[in-house]
Amino acid sequence: MRTARTTSFIATQEHRRFSEFADAVRKHRYIGLCHGPPGVGKTLSARRYTHWQVVGKTLEEWGPRGSDQAKVNAHLAKSRAIFFTPTVSCSVQELRHDVPALIACAEICIDDHVRPHVQGQVRIIDHTTRYIELLIVDEAERLSVTALEWLRDLFDRQGISLIFIGMPGIDKRMARYPQLFSRVGFSHHYRPLQDQELTFVLTRRWRDLGLSLDDVDFTDAQAVAAIVRLTGGNFRLLHRLFIQIERIMRLNELTVITEDVVEAARSTLVIGVT
Repeated sequence: MRTARTTSFIATQEHRRFSEFADAVRKHRYIGLCHGPPGVGKTLSARRYTHWQVVGKTLEEWGPRGSDQAKVNAHLAKSRAIFFTPTVSCSVQELRHDVPALIACAEICIDDHVRPHVQGQVRIIDHTTRYIELLIVDEAERLSVTALEWLRDLFDRQGISLIFIGMPGIDKRMARYPQLFSRVGFSHHYRPLQDQELTFVLTRRWRDLGLSLDDVDFTDAQAVAAIVRLTGGNFRLLHRLFIQIERIMRLNELTVITEDVVEAARSTLVIGVT
């Protein structure tokens, strides 16, 4: 099971574009490809779309129902989608076990929401009713050819739409498998934050620190320019950088983010190719 890092979510334009893309794949029953450089927010958007921060633990650690089960059921009934991250060198046997298990557990939850159980009555599960309409597979590069073929067969037999999330070039890899690629109906390029949207996110980050970003203040403008230069609009790198900025400001009892603070924060990070 993949452990989610604590990262505050901001509904960016790229996330809205991803949601529209996922809605289209789900509605028209296609296979979709989502690709983009690491750290731009692909996984965060997919988890947000499937409400995985709410439902993931319940489905992945299936057991006695908790007090929040009604909330989990409602979220699954709304999204009709699940999120799956294959392990490194994921085998077909692992895939054939984990994916159907997630689907089965999710459909039980949705059935509980759609047809509330009345105490004392025998509950009959209709296995012919398919509630899950979309499976989002993250880190799709980890899948072997056989694993991809199994997912294509799942798509054909059960009519579950698929989205594969991966690095730039995943579309070229999929193109080598005509049977799979012929079913791809949509492709989405997930881009780093740009211009006004980047300014919006930075304003939020300033506010999180109890500060206000003034675009006519020279010190703020210098700090913003340094952050843009260092991160290139990469969402993950922005998050990591601001963790260090907050730490440095707290240790030094500072009340203003300056270019020197940004540079000091950068010096504590390993910034490679993003």
